[in-house]
Amino acid sequence: MQRAVTMKDVAHKAGVSVMTVSRAFKQHASVGEETRKRILRIAEDLGYVFDSNAATFRSQRTGFVAVAIPSINNANFADTVGAMSEVLKKADLQVLLGYSNYDIQEEEVIVEQFLRRRPEAIVLTGGRHTERTRRLLDRANIPVIETWDLPEDPIDHVVGFSNAATMHDLVGHLVASGRTRIAFIGGDTDGDTRGADRRRGFIRAMEERSLSADRLIGAGDPPISMREGADAMSRLLEDLPDTQAVICVSDLSAFGALTECARKGVKVPEDVAVAGFGAYDISSICVPTLTTVNPRPEEIGRRTGELIRSLLRGDGAGSGVPVRIGIEPELSIGESST
Repeated sequence: MQRAVTMKDVAHKAGVSVMTVSRAFKQHASVGEETRKRILRIAEDLGYVFDSNAATFRSQRTGFVAVAIPSINNANFADTVGAMSEVLKKADLQVLLGYSNYDIQEEEVIVEQFLRRRPEAIVLTGGRHTERTRRLLDRANIPVIETWDLPEDPIDHVVGFSNAATMHDLVGHLVASGRTRIAFIGGDTDGDTRGADRRRGFIRAMEERSLSADRLIGAGDPPISMREGADAMSRLLEDLPDTQAVICVSDLSAFGALTECARKGVKVPEDVAVAGFGAYDISSICVPTLTTVNPRPEEIGRRTGELIRSLLRGDGAGSGVPVRIGIEPELSIGESST
């Protein structure tokens, strides 16, 4: 068996120092582009693989940002991570992803495992965590960014919006159209903390208008699927047939509600209006098109990535004062409520 090719072998073949080879692999500014290309080409010819573990040990940098999300098949979270990754890779940072399945106890386990790998920063989804998670992150001495929420007591930095507040404009739109008997379809538990906030926001928005907020239809454990949205809509139509509108915790559950109305011959929006949350692709191609809230997931990801880069550079955002970046969701009126 041949011995492994070393960085010294590449340096000898290229006629440069070992340090220059190391800098070429890390895209160091002091290495000219032509020299870098030549070194990388020689390394490829020799079969050399850069030892990132050794480089990490020397530099005390791991080159990755840890990101915890509740679901790996949610298009909104995928868009956030994608936009964040595009920004971070410009700073030679990669994303290490973990998902909690809407369980803050599982998030605690993920965070502990992340910290063992010494990430440059940690990004969390939402603003509710176990006490132990908060203690671990308080002592981690790295940037922590909570996203998709505006917690009252943040751990460190925040990029997000108030899920409860998004219901204000949505309820207002439905009431302005003459609909006052409005229901909410969402999870039975608070596992999806953002969904629970939307439910609380719905209740508050209704009560502010002196309207009943009792039409709360549980649809199971989060995340709520199309099937569960359809089942919840079926129960709503059977138990409260005078309902004039329904707000669903997500576009997927709202699509399920739309299909159940079609199945039962209930006209949307003439008999009942339907609204969702998330501005998924399905909201613009279903029939009728869906009224929804666009939380601007790509903007959350982009701003989070930019904040991390700034914090790690130690410039203005890294002054020690927690940064709070508010994102403004957008109400998108579709055919399902007009």
